[in-house]
Amino acid sequence: MIDRSLNYGRHIIADFAAKIGHYEAVLDIGAGKGDDLAIYKSKCDNARLLALEGYEPNVAKLAARGIEVFSHDLERDRFPFEDESLDLVSANQILEHVKEIFWIFHEIARTLKIGGHFVLAVPNLASLHNRALLLLGRQPTSIQNHSAHVRGYTKPDLMRFLKIWGGFELVDFQGSNFYPFPPCIAKPLARAFPQAAWSIFLLLKKTKEYEGEFIKWPIEKSLETNFYLGKK
Repeated sequence: MIDRSLNYGRHIIADFAAKIGHYEAVLDIGAGKGDDLAIYKSKCDNARLLALEGYEPNVAKLAARGIEVFSHDLERDRFPFEDESLDLVSANQILEHVKEIFWIFHEIARTLKIGGHFVLAVPNLASLHNRALLLLGRQPTSIQNHSAHVRGYTKPDLMRFLKIWGGFELVDFQGSNFYPFPPCIAKPLARAFPQAAWSIFLLLKKTKEYEGEFIKWPIEKSLETNFYLGKK
């Protein structure tokens, strides 16, 4: 039986947090009920926990857990933090729900310290089960028009996107869950073949100063889409 909780890869979040070691301020964007932040707290007890969340019931739940939470529209609002003020930013199963990735990556790169880390996790458009569905002429489950997902991701395309700036170094890459198998098979398959797993996890490190490259890109390349690039 498939264990869908593995899609969130919280064992990988814990592994990445242990690899990072010390961090003072950690921000979870689209933080949900705070489960990932609890993991980051368990690995670094003195960490300041910050959350951006747009779903009001979850805002209340995060506040009840003692997390500094900001009611926030990821696709329009500026992050309420100074430049290079965060040690760690985490986005787990969030970016498939948004159109405005140029703006969101701009804000992540702006607020993250040089030497800070970004944990990025998304459903994998190139998972084994999605490849099989496409072979049969079926829609991949990670991006369907009747669902909340509006973007699809693969590791190669993510790495190409990150080259828009070139200031993120890939530290680690893992996969979690492997449809249609039960956990006893899915876990080792995801470890062995992460690019065919249900979800993919990237641990990235900021290596240089950011100068607005993500929001300059749609203009420089004349992308014929009305992307949000900040207030003029």
